[in-house]
Amino acid sequence: MTEKKRKIHVIGINSYKFEDLSFKLKNLFLETENIAVPNSYFEEIKSWSEDGLLKKKSFFSSKSNNELVNWLRSQKTDVILISRGDPLWFGIGRILLGNFSKDELSFYPSNTCIQLAFSKLKIPWQGTVNISIHGRDSTNLVEALKARPSSLSIITDSNNKSLELIKENLSELNLIDSYDIWLCEEIGFDKENIRKLNLKESLPPDISSLNIVILTKTNKNYSSANLPFFGISDHIFKTFDDRPNLLTKREIRIQILADLELPKEGVIWDIGAGCGSIGLEALKLRPNLDLFCIDKRVGSKALILENAKRLCVKPEFIFEGDINDILNMKHPSSFKKPNRLVIGGCNKKTKVEIINTLSQSMNIGDIIVIPIIDIQSIKELKNELEDKNFKTNLNLIQTYKSLSISEGMRLEPNNPVFLLKGKK
Repeated sequence: MTEKKRKIHVIGINSYKFEDLSFKLKNLFLETENIAVPNSYFEEIKSWSEDGLLKKKSFFSSKSNNELVNWLRSQKTDVILISRGDPLWFGIGRILLGNFSKDELSFYPSNTCIQLAFSKLKIPWQGTVNISIHGRDSTNLVEALKARPSSLSIITDSNNKSLELIKENLSELNLIDSYDIWLCEEIGFDKENIRKLNLKESLPPDISSLNIVILTKTNKNYSSANLPFFGISDHIFKTFDDRPNLLTKREIRIQILADLELPKEGVIWDIGAGCGSIGLEALKLRPNLDLFCIDKRVGSKALILENAKRLCVKPEFIFEGDINDILNMKHPSSFKKPNRLVIGGCNKKTKVEIINTLSQSMNIGDIIVIPIIDIQSIKELKNELEDKNFKTNLNLIQTYKSLSISEGMRLEPNNPVFLLKGKK
């Protein structure tokens, strides 16, 4: 007869009180002699024995390392390993499954700290992005923040100054004003404390090492009075929720606006406008320009109108549709001919068609700027401009942004963009 293997019972808790356990788990504790407990709350669980609840028990102080794995392997009878919340959710479960067979392990999850935190905040959390920087690289934190989720939960690591790192990353990505920051300490336990932080101020000195952070997106009211004259930050512009980075980045936008040599008066077309960042900032700089925004994405008009409101400017016309529909009009009377033209967001064939059609009505001194990420299309577009009597020049814009990580700092590259400028 095959000898029955001993079991490792991995039990998630959200309370230091024995009476809060289910009837089944209470019996399991009473029947099991050897118990491993994280050292951060070892004394609280060990006190169950001192209170007479668990007699003749042997407690092992766990640091979730190789010492724990070796201790578990040395046990010949069933053991209990205490965890917090759900052991298989950013917990000890992953390590255990890498060192023991599934037949040896039994998991008894409790509510996760994240689930409890959102219940206390009374905020739905089904769409939350969840990450952990506890004993992990902080790269995932940066990537999650860049995606601008509606809510983000972060399991922190007190040994790596996680709160300072979160604060620095939010500042570096210009997102401090975009989120409410909730510090949730010892969730589910007697010393539970939830407070909203102001990251423009110093962090509180009395923070428990058992904490998590919840970020929830704010509905901020933007005022043009607080905007810079030139070089508006990316976070000011509302973008598509599922494509938050679909806008011309500030560093590229600044160069495009400079290349356009914006006149005091005239007409500017922003084709492939997206959220309208280029054209709207041009209009903020030169309020007497007539701006025509064109983008075929559904919902682009609403985005551009919202961003126009934030910048306190008013486009002449917004067309939510394909630029080819305008080019094919015999008498496009609604659209004034451009003096400045930005061509983005469409394929090479369409760009060529735009140049062929619109350049005919452009005058001496008028300018076309084309942001390009496809290097193979540069030569043909350059030749098209020169064939239409435009003097061209080409710039490659490659920028890097510093981002704090747990080990110090790294430079995060932005995608390189070629700017092809033609001046008639």
